[in-house]
Formats: sequence, C-alpha cells, structure tokens
Amino acid sequence: MIRFRFTERIPAFFRNKYILTILLFLIWLLLLDSNNLISQFKEMKELNRFRREREYYMNKIEVDRKKLNELKTDDDNLEKFAREQYHMKKPDEDLYIILTPREDREISRRNN
Repeated sequence: MIRFRFTERIPAFFRNKYILTILLFLIWLLLLDSNNLISQFKEMKELNRFRREREYYMNKIEVDRKKLNELKTDDDNLEKFAREQYHMKKPDEDLYIILTPREDREISRRNN
C-alpha cells in the first residue's frame, strides 16, 4: 500500500473520516451556505433597525392621534393650529413671521 508522507504529519484526530466530514459540514454551514453566520448577523442587525423604526413610528402615530383628537374636540385648538401651521389670520390682523437662521436655511434649501 502506498503511503503519502504528508498524511503522516496530519494528526490522527483529523485523519478520521467522520471528524473530517463534520468539520467540512460546519465550515459549509458557517461560511459557505447562503444562510451563513455573516448573513444571519446582517439580517439580525436589519431586523433590530426595523423594530426601532416601527417603535418610533408607532409613537409618532400616537402623538398625532392625540393632536387630531384635540383639534376635533376644541375650536380654540383648531384656530391656534391653523394660525401656527398655515399662517391664517383674521381679515383685520397683520401677520409677521419671524424665522430663526436654521429655519431660513431649510426654507431656502427647499426652494433651490
């Protein structure tokens, strides 16, 4: 029987065909498969980001629901909202809009 010299340098533990098969299988699962550890890590990171976004938007929806309820139930709040958001005024009033430098930059950026 022909013996190769390089196989003598390999420990007997790694020459076992079952151990070698298990090692190859683990390498395949961990690195080469489409659902490997790197992909799973990226997917978990993206899932956590989506969960944070969902929580943020659920909170925004709740705040908007409360504001909408206030606007529907109280005419004073509705008038205040219309004046602040849409710059509405009564016929005999003058309206002055004072912008902070930040707001001015944002408006000029949107217009360009």
